[in-house]
Amino acid sequence: MKQNLNLSVNIRGRLLDFHRPLVMGILNVTDDSFYGGCRAGNVDEVTRRIRAIRDEGADCIDIGACSTRPGSRPVDADTEWRRLSSALSAVRSEWRDAVVSVDTFRADIAERCVDAGADIINDISGGLLDTDMFDTVARLRVPYVLTHMRGTPATMSGLTEYKNVTADVLTELAFRIRDLRERGVCDIILDPGFGFAKTVEQNYELLANLGEFVKTGLPLLVGVSRKSMIWRPLGISPEDALPGTMALNAAAILAGANIIRVHDVADAVQLRDTLCLLPQPSCT
Repeated sequence: MKQNLNLSVNIRGRLLDFHRPLVMGILNVTDDSFYGGCRAGNVDEVTRRIRAIRDEGADCIDIGACSTRPGSRPVDADTEWRRLSSALSAVRSEWRDAVVSVDTFRADIAERCVDAGADIINDISGGLLDTDMFDTVARLRVPYVLTHMRGTPATMSGLTEYKNVTADVLTELAFRIRDLRERGVCDIILDPGFGFAKTVEQNYELLANLGEFVKTGLPLLVGVSRKSMIWRPLGISPEDALPGTMALNAAAILAGANIIRVHDVADAVQLRDTLCLLPQPSCT
């Protein structure tokens, strides 16, 4: 594994380091996420999901309340906030010291969530869907997951023209990194955006070239769990895509990913811990 032991982000005054890859468990408080296994609709379901993520050994939890799967249309801001505020309250009740990431592209929702206890903002749009996001993150001084995407979830599937997908994605991200740095944002986590404005073939090309993203010197998050890049070419469903997910998570970790965002926490933790048994200083 190509882990950079010097990487860390500031979580409310304490350092979260990447001496080993972190497992981020997904909690979706939505009714239309592409994989039902991480979906929770009522308080009891949310609580059970939080406990499962915690007990299965996740290092952090990512809460989403607005589906961003290809072709989806976002819920309104009031609905998103109502779902997120309830979930954040449940997390802090069940898992007081959890590192909590919130998946939102709306700057005002991001600010409310940080006020309510969120530690990280995970913006799948890379600041493109809300021009206030970068200034908001800079003011809040929280880590920001910068994801590559084009268009919107409803239109991104038609925006897959690249001269060289790896070089073009890196270039587009570089402009966003510059904008964040100019605003004083220090803690940036990079996400290549698997499945967002990329074809299946382009997703695999990005994964094969993940080392180029590691060279940016920023922590790298990879989210491929049960995505269509796995199940579509195999002719299976998301429910059958766990083995493929584990294969791609292993490839990502071996290439230098610092965080893997997953639906199946226990499996991912076992995968990570097994890879850490390989003789190397990065997982001690």
